[in-house]
Amino acid sequence: MESKDLLLALESLEREKNIKREDILKTIEDALVSALRKHLGKTAVLSAKIDTEKGSIQAFQSLMVVEEVTNPEMEITLEEAKKIDPEATVGKDVVNTLEVEDFSRIAAQIAKQVLIQKVRGIERDNLYKEFKPREGEVVTGLVRRFSDRDIIVDLGKTEAILPYCEQIKKERFVHGGRVKAIITKVLSQTELTEIKDDPILNRYKSAAFKMDKGQRGPYIILSRTSPEFLKELMKVEIPELSDGIIEIKAIFRDPGLRAKVVVKTNDNKIDPIGTCVGMRGIRIRAVTNELAGEKIDLIGFSDDSVTNIVNSLSPAKVLSVRIINEDEKRALVIVPDDQLAIAIGKDWQNIKLASKVSGWELEVKSESQKAQEGLEAAQNIQDTLSNVEGIGPKIAEVLVKAGFSSIEKLASLTPEHLATLQGVGEKTAEKIIEGAKKYLAEKQEAKDDSQENN
Repeated sequence: MESKDLLLALESLEREKNIKREDILKTIEDALVSALRKHLGKTAVLSAKIDTEKGSIQAFQSLMVVEEVTNPEMEITLEEAKKIDPEATVGKDVVNTLEVEDFSRIAAQIAKQVLIQKVRGIERDNLYKEFKPREGEVVTGLVRRFSDRDIIVDLGKTEAILPYCEQIKKERFVHGGRVKAIITKVLSQTELTEIKDDPILNRYKSAAFKMDKGQRGPYIILSRTSPEFLKELMKVEIPELSDGIIEIKAIFRDPGLRAKVVVKTNDNKIDPIGTCVGMRGIRIRAVTNELAGEKIDLIGFSDDSVTNIVNSLSPAKVLSVRIINEDEKRALVIVPDDQLAIAIGKDWQNIKLASKVSGWELEVKSESQKAQEGLEAAQNIQDTLSNVEGIGPKIAEVLVKAGFSSIEKLASLTPEHLATLQGVGEKTAEKIIEGAKKYLAEKQEAKDDSQENN
C-alpha cells in the first residue's frame, strides 16, 4: 500500500467511525501479530510496526540464540542467528524481520476478521462513552423494527430499545414513525450480564437480549412512562422551570391516564400553577398531547399535611379532612356528593395518586354518606342506652342529643348534673345513674364469669 492510500484510509475510518488513528494502527498491528501467531506458533514472540510515511508494514520475531534448539518458535541456533545478525552470540536475542507478503490467504483472512472485531469493539466503546453521560436526556428517533412487544428505535448513530414496560399502553407505533423518549439507562454488555437482583433492570436485560442476540452493546434503554420524562417535557414548554423560578417537587404518574405534579414557586410574585398551565392552557396542553392525552393535575406544594391532602385530591373539591391516626398517617376526607366520583377517579386512580402525593392513606366519603353514618351511629347509641334500666326511647334520644352517648359517662354523673336536661327530673336522673351503674356491674360480672370458664 502506498503512503498516500494508507493515510486516506486512516482518515476515512477516523471520520466515519470516530476512531482515533493511533487506535486503528494499533488494531492493525495486533491483527497482524494474531495472524502471524497462527502461522509461527502460539509461543512465538512477535511484533508488528506500520510506517505511515512509507506506507509499509513490518513484522518481527524475537528469537533466543542457543546451542541446541528445543523450541523452534522461540529459539534459534547460533549458525542461523549469524545469518540475521553477524554479531549474534549464544544467550542473546536476535530479531528476525518477517516477510509480510508471505502470509497465506488464511492468515490474511484472520487478520481481517480480527481487525473488523476490534474496530467494532472501539465503536462500541465510543458509543458507550458518548451516550452514558446522556442518561436523563430526551431524544427523538424513528421506529426501526419490533422485537415482540419491544420497539427498536433508530437514534442515528445507533439503535435503542423502548421496552414494553416503558411504553404508554394505549399508544400504537408504526414502522418509520417518530418516537420521543428519555434515556433512562445506558448499559455495557458487562453491566447487563452482571444484573441479578434488580427486577426493573432484569426486564431491560430480557428486552436487550431479545433485540439482537449477537449485539454486544451498548444497550440504550428508553422510557415514555418515567416521571423524569414528564419533567423534561415540562421544562421544554415552561421556561420558568429551567430558570429555577418554579420547582417540581414530585411527580406521580399513571402513564397515559393521569399524572399529579407538585410544584413550588421560588418567587412569591409568581403563581406556579397558572404559570405551568399557560395562557388558555397552551403550555400544559402541549405536554398532554405528547403523552397520548394524559391528564396532568398541577398541585401547589405545602408543608401543612391537611392542605397537602386537600391539594392532592385535585380536581375534586374537599369539604373537610379528619385525621384518623397521625402515626399510621390515615385520614378521612369529606367531599360534596357530586364530587365523590371525581375524588375517587376511574378504577380508584385519583385517590391512589393522591395518597402517593400526600403520603397519607386516604378514605373518601361524600357528605350524604357521612350524614347517613352519623344517623346510624346515633340510632345505635340510642338502642344501647334503651337497654339501661330507667332509660326509655324518648329519654335515650334526649341523652344522645345532649352528648351523653356513653353508659360509663352516665354512671359517673351526679343527679343534679343530669337533672339540668330538659325532660329529666331529679328522681329520673337518680334512676338513670343507678341503672347505668347496675348495667356496668352486670356486664363486668359476665366478663369475669367468662374469663373464669376459660
